[in-house]
Amino acid sequence: MSMTEQMQAPVEDTAGAFVRFTDGVARITGSSLATLLAATSMLVWLATGPLFHFSDTWQLVVNTGTTVLTFLMVFVIQATQIRDSTALHVKLDELIAVTSGASDRAIGIERAKEAEIDRMRRELEQQVARSGDADQQRPDGV
Repeated sequence: MSMTEQMQAPVEDTAGAFVRFTDGVARITGSSLATLLAATSMLVWLATGPLFHFSDTWQLVVNTGTTVLTFLMVFVIQATQIRDSTALHVKLDELIAVTSGASDRAIGIERAKEAEIDRMRRELEQQVARSGDADQQRPDGV
């Protein structure tokens, strides 16, 4: 095994572990059970308010917990969204590549500058409008 291969193996293992972790967390936290658990936790916290005389510490417990969970969940959500979006773009690029008559200039457009994307969108809308007019004028009605 070359030095490059040896260096890449731990990185790929770590990336794979992170993907498995974020997928697992997203699956668990997106479940009905997790929603029920969160709602139950809030109800228990509210119910204990009179017991703790609605103290600052009582409020701090839920504020700290929700802040930490929210902060961590932002990264989990972002990681899963990026992966899902990338996979979708690869699938669309594959469809563009194998579709006869399709322009391959849209492949990888998600990495283009916003002005380039807007320009291509306008061109495509104009092309669709022109082909729509041509379709409406066809004598066979198809």
